[in-house]
Amino acid sequence: MPISKCPQKLQPRWKEWDQKAQKNGCRHQIYAVNGDCYVGEWKDNMRHGKGTQIWKKKGTIYEGDWKFGQRDGYGTLSLPDQETGKYRRVYSGWWAGDKKSGYGIQFFGPKEYYEGEWCGNQRSGWGRMYYSNGDIYEGQWLNDKHHGEGMLRLRNGNRYEGCWERGMKNGPGSFFHLDHGQLFKGFWVDDVAKCGTMIDFGRDQAPAPTQFPIPQVKILDPDGVLEEALSMFRKTEEEGD
Repeated sequence: MPISKCPQKLQPRWKEWDQKAQKNGCRHQIYAVNGDCYVGEWKDNMRHGKGTQIWKKKGTIYEGDWKFGQRDGYGTLSLPDQETGKYRRVYSGWWAGDKKSGYGIQFFGPKEYYEGEWCGNQRSGWGRMYYSNGDIYEGQWLNDKHHGEGMLRLRNGNRYEGCWERGMKNGPGSFFHLDHGQLFKGFWVDDVAKCGTMIDFGRDQAPAPTQFPIPQVKILDPDGVLEEALSMFRKTEEEGD
């Protein structure tokens, strides 16, 4: 009985052309239809490794690490300055999944920047923020706002140390009025001091002390009185909720 062999199927020509067109390794400038440009390493037709991407619409430049088409690793983002035309660095730090994640520095202006931890393009974790008006915040962040333990030092030297929630003073904290030589220690709700005690603190060295010193509190147990007031306040807040 004669034996017949099936003819070997030929691979379509388009597959061969597609394989040759696949981008792998280091390539020179590759332009997209919208004018965007990429120079760097590729893998399986995706940006992968070291590379530089230029977005034509805004002139944004990213230089750094890529992973399967997304910014992943360490990289720097820059924008053209409208006045000088030169590029200014906007962000330098770590990325994950095309978003700022990990430690990085974000420049919001000439005198305003943040250095610390990021998660999903938002300031989250520990960080220090330098504001353009001279204020400095150092502490915990969550979803781009002060949240947790932190210290806000104002331009005039006064500072708040304590708890924050949703970007506002919430919980126990201390406000040092160093310009007047006084210290307020108490409990805060949405940036408003609800109850606490005020004492003289460094009054002799204060640049603008109050006219009269705060009289000494003559209570046998001032801390106990404050704790009782806090308990009553918390109870009222819970009943209101």
